[in-house]
Amino acid sequence: MNEKEFKPYIPAEKVTPELTVTSIIMGIILAVVFGAANAYLGLRVGMTVSASIPAAVISMGVIRVIMRKNSILESNVVQTIGSAGESLAAGAIFTLPALFLWAAEGKMDKPGIVEITIIALLGGLLGVFFMVPLRNALIVKEHGTLPYPEGTACAEVLLAGEEGGANASTVFAGLGIAAGFKFLIDGLKVVPSEVSFRVKGFAGEIGTQIYPAVMSVGYICGPRISSYMFAGGVISWLVLIPAIVLFGADMVLYPGTAPIGEMFAAGGAGAIWGSYIRYIGAGALAAGGIISLIKSLPLIVRTFRDAMKSMKGGIGSAGSERTAQDLSMKFILFAILVLTLLVWLVPSIPVTLLGAIIVVIFGFFFATVSSRMVGLVGSSNNPVSGMAIATLLFATIILKVTGDVGAHGMQGAIAIGSIICIVAAIAGDTSQDLKTGYLLGATPKKQQIGEVLGVVASAFAIGGVLYLLDAAWGFGSEQLGAPQAMLMKMIIEGVMEGNLPWALVFIGVFLAIVIEILGIPVLPFAIGVYLPVQLNACIMVGGLVRLAFEKINKEKKEKERIINDGILYCSGMIAGEGLVGILLALFAIGGIDKAIDLSGMLNLSPVVAKVGSLVVFGLIILTVLKFSLWRNPKKESK
Repeated sequence: MNEKEFKPYIPAEKVTPELTVTSIIMGIILAVVFGAANAYLGLRVGMTVSASIPAAVISMGVIRVIMRKNSILESNVVQTIGSAGESLAAGAIFTLPALFLWAAEGKMDKPGIVEITIIALLGGLLGVFFMVPLRNALIVKEHGTLPYPEGTACAEVLLAGEEGGANASTVFAGLGIAAGFKFLIDGLKVVPSEVSFRVKGFAGEIGTQIYPAVMSVGYICGPRISSYMFAGGVISWLVLIPAIVLFGADMVLYPGTAPIGEMFAAGGAGAIWGSYIRYIGAGALAAGGIISLIKSLPLIVRTFRDAMKSMKGGIGSAGSERTAQDLSMKFILFAILVLTLLVWLVPSIPVTLLGAIIVVIFGFFFATVSSRMVGLVGSSNNPVSGMAIATLLFATIILKVTGDVGAHGMQGAIAIGSIICIVAAIAGDTSQDLKTGYLLGATPKKQQIGEVLGVVASAFAIGGVLYLLDAAWGFGSEQLGAPQAMLMKMIIEGVMEGNLPWALVFIGVFLAIVIEILGIPVLPFAIGVYLPVQLNACIMVGGLVRLAFEKINKEKKEKERIINDGILYCSGMIAGEGLVGILLALFAIGGIDKAIDLSGMLNLSPVVAKVGSLVVFGLIILTVLKFSLWRNPKKESK
């Protein structure tokens, strides 16, 4: 489709409210809420979910139903600002917790909130400003070529605004109900959060967590991705752990410090997972990231070349039409220059001016790649972790060669990796949002200002969120595994110090290669190997619920309505659990968690506790059915 033939929903000559006080305040609130919730979720599960559609639905519910305003472009600005929080959180949690882990080991001081904010702000703003010159090339000129699945879906949701009230109530219901269940499970501790089963004489373990958000991740990702993660968990907990215990019962194997048999007797399969499986998982994750990057290389090169060619045809910097107005190109270039100097001058990013220029060039390359790739394959398939791993390896090797080793070099490598990771995540999110705006007839300049506002709000919030979660439970703990950050930490230590248990890492690498040969996506499988099987099983349950909805004997339109209602409800559940998780972190720091803990008073027997957990999990699944399969939209619309 030629861009000249395309007519947006709101014509260019019609001016309606967009960047209003209402949309800015709502957008910033949602950016902080979804950013914090996704930070918590990503540190627990190793995956984040898109906030664009739930943010759009909530804004429609408030603006259309509560405020009685018919303003689709205002709702679009709300989701633009709101989704920036989720993307910035995703980029930050993949890397920055490594600094906290080194601080806990006594290798360096804990990073300050200001330091975290500056790193997040630099990466986020560069991601937005790199994307602006590409808008005309990727969104306008390639409108018929690049579908931008999430951006298009978000536009469709906003266009179906007459159902906004009912859909928004579904998101809010998920938020409230998951908050209640999370408080019951982890606050009051009425039932255990996990159910595990073992067979006598066999060191393997299987079970499930009962968290609403974890189950919701499985539903949103779908049965295929969930099954790959579960398969990884089965390999590690029912194959590798029993093999290690069986063959190494009397051995002391590095990095463990006691005989394997004793470790297993004292801590069960979890002790073996903590000492050995996490390194195998890290090797698989690193290999998966690099494999996904290598597979994408032809597309990456072609993408960059095509984007540069398209840019020569004009950058629509301040077109005469409202729908063609971008931020001024002079302002963009000046902002990028200032941000480059800040990368050089900020003490927490120890690079020379040449190094800062290299970081910015890498950032622009990956921003371009990310912006175009999400247009082709969607945000969930964007190889951000592969880009981050490649950048980290490159940066760490350069720092080591130039003599910048030890804590200073490791800190610099993580800061550089964080900026690139956040740049790629934000650029992908910005391009999806601008696609939504293009379809609706939004003013690009106002959306770009919205993205900047979302980045700034989220950057100021993310430092506090990371500090809070670290103080409550600590990264790398059972509650917050932080798989990607642990992987980044291992990569940098491996290059700088060479003290990794390489045998375990290479087992993971070759396991990932075998999985790739079999034609199975490596990254979800590798995350499954790394994470506890109970968490993977909970994700699998969500995937099975989604599979049941996909196979249900209903007409196509009704089936789509059921699945989409489930996605909205599960998005709400993720936000609700994430917010209560942060509230419980505050309780843990203040010592309130022990005061509200009812587990000692109830003193349930192991059998009753397991049954109670499964009953609660069953109720959580029933609520998904209630707000999707059993929801009657016709009755609600009366």
